[in-house]
Amino acid sequence: MAVKTTKSKKKIKKNIPTAIVHIYSNFNNTIMTVTDPKGDTITWSSSGAVGFKGAKKSTPYAAQLVSQSVIKTSIENGVKAVSVRIKGMGPGKDAALRQLQASTITVNEIKNVTPHAHNGVKLKKKYRRR
Repeated sequence: MAVKTTKSKKKIKKNIPTAIVHIYSNFNNTIMTVTDPKGDTITWSSSGAVGFKGAKKSTPYAAQLVSQSVIKTSIENGVKAVSVRIKGMGPGKDAALRQLQASTITVNEIKNVTPHAHNGVKLKKKYRRR
């Protein structure tokens, strides 16, 4: 009986000198995504993907390890300079940014893109009794 062999897809290494790093940090998780200037994802990672579970996912240490894994794979893809977009209120955003600045990648711009609420939704109509 012949054994089926499956060919694994070879990962394509891109050569992208500038990229955008999106850091999304909420109270439960930290997610980092590296995209090219058009918006196509190069690499991403999160606290859960690194191996943390439960309450430990929201810690600054978990965000630091997420940042290290993203930096490693983005350097392999040829990223030299990045602009950073931070979104969210979580504790991991500062640790992830500090790790990014300590690496060999040049940080050109840091922008906070957290959405702000204004007035909220329209209230329900007041109940009128007959």
